[in-house]
Amino acid sequence: MSELTAKQCELLRLAAGHTTTLAEGGSRSGKTFAWCYAIVKRACEWESKHLIARYRFSHVKQSICYETIPAVLDMLGLRRSVSLNKSDWYYELPNGSTIWVGGLDEKERTEKILGNEYATVLLNEASQIGYDAYETIVTRVNPPDGMAGRVLIDYNPPSVQHWGYRIFHRREFPDGRLVPDSDYAMLRINPEDNPHLSPEYIDRLQQLSPAKRTRFLAGEYTLDSGSLWRRDWFRYGSPPTNLHRIVVGVDPAGSKDGDEIGIVVVGRKDDEYYVLDDFSCHGTPNEWAKMVASAYNKWSADVVAAEKNYGGDMVESTIKNAQKNMNVRLVNASRGKVVRAEPISALYEQGKVVHRAPFADMEDEMCLYEPGGDFSPNRLDAAVWALTELSGKGASMLDVV
Repeated sequence: MSELTAKQCELLRLAAGHTTTLAEGGSRSGKTFAWCYAIVKRACEWESKHLIARYRFSHVKQSICYETIPAVLDMLGLRRSVSLNKSDWYYELPNGSTIWVGGLDEKERTEKILGNEYATVLLNEASQIGYDAYETIVTRVNPPDGMAGRVLIDYNPPSVQHWGYRIFHRREFPDGRLVPDSDYAMLRINPEDNPHLSPEYIDRLQQLSPAKRTRFLAGEYTLDSGSLWRRDWFRYGSPPTNLHRIVVGVDPAGSKDGDEIGIVVVGRKDDEYYVLDDFSCHGTPNEWAKMVASAYNKWSADVVAAEKNYGGDMVESTIKNAQKNMNVRLVNASRGKVVRAEPISALYEQGKVVHRAPFADMEDEMCLYEPGGDFSPNRLDAAVWALTELSGKGASMLDVV
């Protein structure tokens, strides 16, 4: 990219006059690039600190540190004069300014982030970030004298229940306070606004399921259409430190055309269940097996509950090739998806399941899934396998192999 698009320039002008600005819209429309461009320009003009945060550190490291920021530096002719500190993960500019990147998926990293004050905070892919985390992070915006503080946000629009929709569209904070008329701006940028995208990429977006086309091509918020889950059943909170048992649920892809592999971590304490993490990913068998091992080790899990229908014993051998000492329990999808999921949705309705953070993609799958639909809810399935293993709800003798 040699220059900003017209829509990106419009976004930067909008952010110049507001303390908090949301860039929403479809996939690869240029939202994050525009925000990183703005941060680098601000850092060049004033010695200052800036933060780019995302839910998972590995994602922000790859997408921001190794892809977007280098591309911005190339555009501005700064690549050779800016260095990346890989110990604390920040870029340092010649004038002493620093641009930090961080994830919110681990307590130690989050505490390190909150130990600094910043002139700009970018919440990247904020559909995965809860409102409590948002409120905490924006308290760290404290620019040098004479410089205006800015909060920048981007995401592919999630559900209308997300705090971003409430603030920027309904114009009220989640606690009911009204958003000031003079502040909090938003702009939608979609793939069609990015002339650098290839026609082939747009064609791929056109071929997505209706729900995903709505979000990733049209850049619109999703409305619940499923019959098994409701948004108001989701509860959020921190899990206790002494969980009795932790399970990694795995739903291997059922096709060869790149379906996502569901990998969801769930724990239990007495009669309450805690969804701890979502490691779902695209990838080769070796890649997704390593992700299962990462989830297993991070949460000190007791067992991996994996569906065996697609691959049979190959599923277990694939997982154990990544780490031999993992305890793997194969489960058989002997009954229909709805029959398996209904007892688990009942646990949600009874208020017995708590999510450690908003898991937007998984929650969308739960609330959008309709029997006979045209998309595969891999995260939903992985969560159902894990919660069934922990609760025994709905399990039959035919389900466990």
